[in-house]
Amino acid sequence: MRQATTILTVETRRPGMLDVSRPILDWVAGERVDEGLLTVFCRHTSASLLIQENASPEVLSDMESYFARLAPESPAYAHDDEGPDDMPAHLRTALTQTHLAIPIIAGRPALGTWQGIYLFEHRRRPHRRSLALHLIGT
Repeated sequence: MRQATTILTVETRRPGMLDVSRPILDWVAGERVDEGLLTVFCRHTSASLLIQENASPEVLSDMESYFARLAPESPAYAHDDEGPDDMPAHLRTALTQTHLAIPIIAGRPALGTWQGIYLFEHRRRPHRRSLALHLIGT
């Protein structure tokens, strides 16, 4: 059994879902683990992770619109230290997830045909986001 870790830095430009599958798949391939488990952890409270369809861009835009309606910007929130999108970003993160566990089978993450790994940026201004990757297996 062996383990590997790394930090993947992702630059975001706007709110929305950013496909981070390729750098994660490339890193896993380079580690040469045949069977195991990959954990992807988002080190932030105003961005999150999702596994979602990677074929139709309308899925992503519909997801983004849904969360904007579910946790809208509003002057009703007490927490607005970093602006009006601050508390809605925390709510959207709480409703999604900050980590993913993905089986590794035959040296590749066992994603479905139409699945991609997405960082979901919930803030309006650009950010540098850190994802901690941990791989364990044989």
